Amino acid sequence: MNPSSRIAGTATGRPALWPGLAFALVGSIAFSGKAIIVKLAYRHGTDAVTLLMLRMLFALPLFLALAWWSGRGRPALTRRDWGAVLGLGFSGYYLASFLDFLGLAYISASLERLILYLNPTLVLLLGVVLHGRRVSAKQLLALAVSYGGVMLVFGHELNDLGPNVGLGTLLVFGSALSYAVYLVQSGQEVQRLGALRLTGLATTVACLLCIGQFLLLRPAASVLTVPTPVLWLSLLNAIACTFAPVILVMMGIERLGATLAAQTGLVGPMSTILMGIFILGEPMTPWILGGTALVLVGVALLARWR
Repeated sequence: MNPSSRIAGTATGRPALWPGLAFALVGSIAFSGKAIIVKLAYRHGTDAVTLLMLRMLFALPLFLALAWWSGRGRPALTRRDWGAVLGLGFSGYYLASFLDFLGLAYISASLERLILYLNPTLVLLLGVVLHGRRVSAKQLLALAVSYGGVMLVFGHELNDLGPNVGLGTLLVFGSALSYAVYLVQSGQEVQRLGALRLTGLATTVACLLCIGQFLLLRPAASVLTVPTPVLWLSLLNAIACTFAPVILVMMGIERLGATLAAQTGLVGPMSTILMGIFILGEPMTPWILGGTALVLVGVALLARWR
């Protein structure tokens, strides 16, 4: 059967692939919009701690509902399960989000998305460090291509935006590393709890941590002085760029499988660049295009050679 008939889902009675492709693509684009919204909110003078708290405050009821719905009729969590959920929520959603928000204060949305897109390479490297896995020469080449693309954009921004680009890059890279730890360590828990239930529980933990961090570092009354546009942007961030993409990508994976759904993520960096140009007024330069192409090629090669 040719690809077109597979997507149409006619001859053999197999389900059509286009709904899964649509879910995964829209989810990837929605995830990419997070950086754009954060950069817009920074223009109103709001700090990362407050922005992250607002995002998680608005998202908390949605993730609580997800955790409840996906856990109906399933066994209660054991003490071990709760320990894993707390650790994964801290690493994958709290720390990764906090470092990402901090880094976006210093670098462009385009560079941020390219750094976060290095996640597959970090998962591979963590496998080497934590589990002693071997890396082939082809995989090393793919890593070099991807990191060369990031360094190309980094060098360009360093000249244009100054030394704080280095700090922002390190913060966002720390975010990518923290999320890679989550991906590496979550495999067994996904099998035990299910992807949606684990996501709902772990993100609920992260929401509570972000709200608690705000209450420790900022006066509670300071939320009353947040500009109204920032509140609306945070609500949009929580729904359209946080909760909805989680559901859409999971629905895409369910219909396509993880491999094909992951390939749709290639639209992420390009969508961020385009939104950065048209919404934020960020420049489109040959350096950004070249760096993006290298990162995408490197990640695609890594997926193929794994």
